[in-house]
Amino acid sequence: MEISNAEKAQILVHALPNIQMYRKKTIVVKYGGNAMINEELKEAVMRDLVLLSTVGIRIVLVHGGGPEITAALNAMNIESKFVDGLRVTDKETAEVVQMVLAGKINKSLVCQIGNLGGHAIGLSGLDGNMLKCKKHDEEHGFVGEIVDYNMEVVEEALKKSYIPVVSTIGYDESGNCYNINADTVAAVIAGALGAEALISMTDIAGLLRDKNDESTLINRVFVSDCPKLVSEGIISGGMIPKIESMTEAIRRGVKKAFIIDGRVPHSILIELLTDEGLGTMFTSR
Repeated sequence: MEISNAEKAQILVHALPNIQMYRKKTIVVKYGGNAMINEELKEAVMRDLVLLSTVGIRIVLVHGGGPEITAALNAMNIESKFVDGLRVTDKETAEVVQMVLAGKINKSLVCQIGNLGGHAIGLSGLDGNMLKCKKHDEEHGFVGEIVDYNMEVVEEALKKSYIPVVSTIGYDESGNCYNINADTVAAVIAGALGAEALISMTDIAGLLRDKNDESTLINRVFVSDCPKLVSEGIISGGMIPKIESMTEAIRRGVKKAFIIDGRVPHSILIELLTDEGLGTMFTSR
């Protein structure tokens, strides 16, 4: 259905207050799920980021890349093992993770943003001593738990109006490379930068009271209510670590955190620039 010029103008007018609210503020986007795999959705996400950056909103993109890591390991005849939802990462697997995340995926996203008229720079947790790690535990190998961070290189990129595109690998003082959960990295970066908001793109509509019924979407959650939602079984399984990252971001001073449906084209713009929003918003109060 064709939208008239008058309707387009009305959309922009309605978006203006939200653009003004977020202008010169920092938004951290955790990019994952189907939106990373589907080329049409990927282009929509990159266009959203370029648009937001163009109107003066400071964007940081944090990405993982589990499916591409698995594909690369399979091609090299290296078995993928998971324990409690985390990839067991030995030395050989860690090298593949670094190659795929900091190399192939990161640079392809930087290139796509550039081709759409944006300005991006590719970074990893190794650059500028950004994400210092220790082992999460011995069972998972080189799966990183962040023990220190340095956001200087990200802040410098933002000052020059670049979109920092950050791959989720870290380091230790012995020169080891670590695979880090992308939700965790996004929460730490958002907190360290004093971000206005953290957006986590997923393959679900948001937090649902009934996981099989999208009409039961919970639009707003106070982080103090999360333990009760866990005890009631509303937050369960794979949703628990995502909610923990939302809670951690708010604890670190981020004003708002969102879980949104990355399967919906332009979901970032819908969440940030409309009054209705799209997914679930987490706040302190």
